[in-house]
Amino acid sequence: MFPSSTDTHVDVAVVGAGIVGLAHALAAARRGWKVAVFERHPWAVGASIRNFGMIWPIGQPQGALLDRALRSRQIWLELTEQAGIPIEACGSLHLARHPEEWAVIEEFVATRREAGYEIHLLNPAETLARSPAVVAEGLLGSLWSGTEMTVDPRQAIRQLPHYLVERYGVRFYWGQVVTEINAPHLLAGGQRWQADQILVCSGADFETLYPQIFAESGITKVKLQMMRTGPQPDGFRIGPSLCGGLTLTHYAAFSHCSSLESLKERIQLETPYFPTWGIHVMVSQNRQGELTIGDSHEYGPNPEPFDRAFINQYILDYLKTFAQVPDLSIAESWHGVYAKLLGQTEFIHTPEAGVLIVNALGGAGMTLSFGLAEEVVAGWTG
Repeated sequence: MFPSSTDTHVDVAVVGAGIVGLAHALAAARRGWKVAVFERHPWAVGASIRNFGMIWPIGQPQGALLDRALRSRQIWLELTEQAGIPIEACGSLHLARHPEEWAVIEEFVATRREAGYEIHLLNPAETLARSPAVVAEGLLGSLWSGTEMTVDPRQAIRQLPHYLVERYGVRFYWGQVVTEINAPHLLAGGQRWQADQILVCSGADFETLYPQIFAESGITKVKLQMMRTGPQPDGFRIGPSLCGGLTLTHYAAFSHCSSLESLKERIQLETPYFPTWGIHVMVSQNRQGELTIGDSHEYGPNPEPFDRAFINQYILDYLKTFAQVPDLSIAESWHGVYAKLLGQTEFIHTPEAGVLIVNALGGAGMTLSFGLAEEVVAGWTG
């Protein structure tokens, strides 16, 4: 049922109900603006529900991005309390099992202790005290960070719209594809709307709206493979989210470390299939006790829909080198696809007056979206 013609004008129209769209809807609604969100599916089913659910400030480099991540973290804490969404303020451990990994961790702590991170070097005994899931044999130590948190993304992305409706009066139009924008008008599900500001938060869909803009931007897609176990028996908890030395090569926070090159060389020499498939391995646990495990990274404009069993096996085999849990039986496996602009932390573009494309947070949507949305919306009012 379509709204009446007198009800089709809003202050802000958001295209997409993934985490980027929801964050911008929240930032706009908090300013008292009338907001409508249009989602092509009956509920969001893209990259925003196909991830670890990690809010991961430790992965962001010092400065503006770390500040954005920490602001997002604060908003997550506020939202989850108000909306009744379970969240685990669990922290994280980067585990070192090779001298090259330990060298990177030591250098990171030495150079970033005053940069806004909540970090400490832990010896093996201190590490094992943090998590019963850590493999003790061969452990050199770890990097502890206290800022990381975990939600179940499937639950959070389904529940946040209800909160936005009840708290701020945001309107959601599910199963409504926005097929045309000619600002200040847009066409959604055959209905014509008017909005003072239109935000296009379309994730990996580059084809429906402004395809030429996306084609010229150099933006690409990234496919990642992931898995989830069932709830661990007897209430077993891993404590912090865990990751191995491969993760040090993935996140920009560590890119300044001169010791990183030796680690990359060792990985390339001993296990070249990890960089070939963009594999680094992390594990998080939700409130239900389920473990989410991943992931790989394949880049290209048209990712293959077929998941590769050997990639999942690489991930699981590597996980077992640093983590042990009572039940590693895989209940689900899937892949997600997100947008990335190589060399950039996001893609923000104005294709016409009154329209803003916000995309390509590069797999860090859960970590950065709320902070970014505040910055974007603040920019409209100076």
